[in-house]
Amino acid sequence: MNHIYAIGIIAAILTTTAFFPQVIKVHLSKHTRDISMLMCVLLAAGVLLWIIYGLLRNSHPIIVANSITFALTMYLIYLKMKYG
Repeated sequence: MNHIYAIGIIAAILTTTAFFPQVIKVHLSKHTRDISMLMCVLLAAGVLLWIIYGLLRNSHPIIVANSITFALTMYLIYLKMKYG
């Protein structure tokens, strides 16, 4: 594994795991008032584009990390619609 690929993996792990606490907090509290729906939708769209980019570049760190983040974002949107 070269250092560029390692940087990609570390970045993918950090940015993806950074989103987990927010989703867990909303899941447990069912409180979504302070979560912006616009932010969630823009994030989902951006992450979806990163997935497409990763597929075009055949970059597994980008594909995996953004697929997980996309799923978490979609779940947050679901919770926002359900409890917001």
